[in-house]
Amino acid sequence: MLTRLLSKDLPRSPWLAALLVILFLGLAFAPFLFPGVKALNVAAKILIFVALVASFDLLLGYTGIVSFAHTMFFGIGAYGVAIALSSVEEASWSVLLLGVLCALLVSLVLSLLIGLFSLRVKAIFFAMITLAVASAFLTLASQLSDFTGGEDGLSFSVPELLSPGFELSEEPVVTPLGEVSLNGKLITYYLVFACVCGIFLTLLRIVNSPFGRVLQAIRENDFRAEALGYRTVVYRTLSNVLSALFATLAGCLLAIWLRYNGPDTSLSFEIMLDILLIVVIGGMGTMYGALIGSVLFVLAQSYLQDLLRAAGEAAAGVPLLPALLTPDRWLLWLGLLFVLSVYYFPTGIVGKLRELRLPPPRSARPPQGGDAGGPAKPVPRRP
Repeated sequence: MLTRLLSKDLPRSPWLAALLVILFLGLAFAPFLFPGVKALNVAAKILIFVALVASFDLLLGYTGIVSFAHTMFFGIGAYGVAIALSSVEEASWSVLLLGVLCALLVSLVLSLLIGLFSLRVKAIFFAMITLAVASAFLTLASQLSDFTGGEDGLSFSVPELLSPGFELSEEPVVTPLGEVSLNGKLITYYLVFACVCGIFLTLLRIVNSPFGRVLQAIRENDFRAEALGYRTVVYRTLSNVLSALFATLAGCLLAIWLRYNGPDTSLSFEIMLDILLIVVIGGMGTMYGALIGSVLFVLAQSYLQDLLRAAGEAAAGVPLLPALLTPDRWLLWLGLLFVLSVYYFPTGIVGKLRELRLPPPRSARPPQGGDAGGPAKPVPRRP
């Protein structure tokens, strides 16, 4: 059952499998294990980045296409929900669904146009085209203030079931893991969790299908794949469209969670850089790398300043160390962690963990020097 659910793409390493199980259970029970508003926001951000990075890895890791327009589709999803819900007095599920469908339609048309007209050029030229399109879209979103809210963005309400003020019970529910309030925030978190699980498993099925094998062949050798009869432009365009649609869904989840969207929230180029860093840290061409990389990066981004503050206070009497360990220098330490991860994990964390193998049991090892019960027998020579 689990093998079919994972599309026969098993971790292939006991260390990787154990890490994935721990991360999955940690995210599944985050509201119970890590109480507090900040911890829940961090867990939700990790989930959204898992969907976003996995969709980008379909494009970069499995097809070999470098695109800088991924955050544009992420922003389209967020703005689709924000514009739809902010334009009505009372939020409803039908309006929310309409916003998601409109965002998917816009992303479908744009990704198809970009793919058909731009994927005929190779490598850096396509990357530059996507960068220009994403920059133009960011400028457009900032200037159309009547439609998108401009730099101030859009704040909106969500359906009552997802609003923080909604409560299923007045008293907190006691569970073996602790007390938890059954409110709209908890329901929204598990809505995000369920959607991200669905997106991840769907992407896993795509990359392990015959279509995904063709994408990997195009990544390895575009000319040979075309010589075998595959229309590589069509496959690359379909990969671009699928990646854009899943990124749009991730943007919709971001808007639902934050109940706000603006240019810096979903269209910033810094988000694109974060996506690239996460893909490299986790491992390109591995969907599991999106989960591991997102957890490590978002945790470092959220808690590195607190750790530096505590370390600076502990090293108060040591010369120069307090100046290096100030929270204002967290980007310096984040960059250092990224350099070290690339140096020690050139194939990503997933690739490194898959190289590790448990030693075989002693009973399965071949005997050293002959039979286990005695010395080695000499090999007779030919006369």
